[in-house]
Amino acid sequence: MSIRIGFGIDFHQLVEGRDLWIGGIKIPHHKGAKGHSDADVLLHAICDALLGALSLGDIGTHFPDTDPAYKNIDSKILLAQTFKLISSKGYKVINIDSSLCLEAPKIKSHVAEMQSCIANILDLTVEDVSVKATTTEKMGFVGREEGLIAYATVLLEKKN
Repeated sequence: MSIRIGFGIDFHQLVEGRDLWIGGIKIPHHKGAKGHSDADVLLHAICDALLGALSLGDIGTHFPDTDPAYKNIDSKILLAQTFKLISSKGYKVINIDSSLCLEAPKIKSHVAEMQSCIANILDLTVEDVSVKATTTEKMGFVGREEGLIAYATVLLEKKN
């Protein structure tokens, strides 16, 4: 059995006038994440974890922010394309463990929908997708609600 572990991290600024997408779900909030794509910090961290597990570079290598094709793209498309690449290398995703770090909004009521969205894209069950959240207790740029962070760890297994 061949297994691989990958870790991903992503940061985005929070700004007025943008929608807030986290885990493929639009979250009601007065600020949104700034980025070239829809700036879904969680899906970007998961993409990086998947790519990193197989030493395939990072999300910026595969979907550069200098390419107009990715301007305002739905990050669910990026995750699906990353999953297709992982699958083409003969691997399947076993599980994902992720954490969001943000002061507001509270996301607990959105976690099940995020898990379902991610699981559907990666051919998993919701029990295979962990999404947790924490704050920084008002410290740093996250605590001042200037940005948010996502961390993701994935386990891949070589298909038979």
